[in-house]
Amino acid sequence: MLLDIYQVDAFATEVFRGNPAAVIPLERWLPDSLMQAIAAENNLSETAFLVPEGPDWGLRWFTPAVEVDLCGHATLASAWVLFNRRGVVAPAVTFKTRSGALTVRPGADGRLTMDFPSRPGEPVVAPAALVPALGAAPREVLASRDYLVVYDDPAVVRGLSPDFAALASLDRFGIIATAPGDDGFDCVSRFFAPGEGIDEDPVTGSAHCTVAPYWAARLGKTAVRAYQASARGGILDCTVVGDRVTLTGDCAFYLEGKINV
Repeated sequence: MLLDIYQVDAFATEVFRGNPAAVIPLERWLPDSLMQAIAAENNLSETAFLVPEGPDWGLRWFTPAVEVDLCGHATLASAWVLFNRRGVVAPAVTFKTRSGALTVRPGADGRLTMDFPSRPGEPVVAPAALVPALGAAPREVLASRDYLVVYDDPAVVRGLSPDFAALASLDRFGIIATAPGDDGFDCVSRFFAPGEGIDEDPVTGSAHCTVAPYWAARLGKTAVRAYQASARGGILDCTVVGDRVTLTGDCAFYLEGKINV
C-alpha cells in the first residue's frame, strides 16, 4: 500500500528551522499499531494522520512512542498541507481530535492561526526529582498536562542540560521551562518529554496552551510573542481569549513523496 507523505517545518519561515512534522492523508483510519509503527519509522516528534469526516477532518498525532491528545506543530503542518498541497479552498479547516474541534485559518500574509484550548497551570509543590533533573532551581512550578517550571533569567532556560532519564520518571506528559523573553519576545521556553519518546521538542504548540495564559496573566496582556529556544528555534504569536488560545505561525515546506506499508 502506497501512501502520500508530506514533511513540513512548522513555526518556521525557512527549512531546517521550527519543528518538522510528517503529515499523512488517508481515506480511512489505519490500524493503530500501523500508524504507531509509521510514526516510529519517521522518528519525528509527531506524525499526523488525516481522514475526511464530512466537511471536516479527523486528525490524530503520534510520537515515535505514543499517541498524544494535542499537538500544535503537526496541526499547523496538516492545515498547511490541506491548503497548499491538497487543493482545499476555504476560509478555515476544522479538525476533529481527542481535544475537541480545532480550527485553523489562513491569513493574507500566508501565516496560519490555530484555535486551541487553554490549559493554564496551577501552582504545585515540585516533585523531588524535577529540579535536580533540570539542574537549576526555579522561582515557581505549576502544573497542567505538563509541569511549567518558571525561571527569572532566559539564559538559565537556554543553558539547561537536563537529565532526561530522570525527567522520564515524572508523572506529567512533559516539562516546560520558561522565563521572561529577550530580543523582543515576551517569553522564552523549552520543552522536554522524554517519557513520551521526545527528549527535547523543537517547537511545541500545545505547550503554549499553558505558557501563553501564564505570561498573559503575569504581564497583564492578552497577546504574547513567544520564542522556543531549542537548537532549531521557533516563533509563536499567542493570544489568550477566555478559555481558548490562538497560536499563529509560519510553515516551510520540506518534502513530499510516497511511503510503502
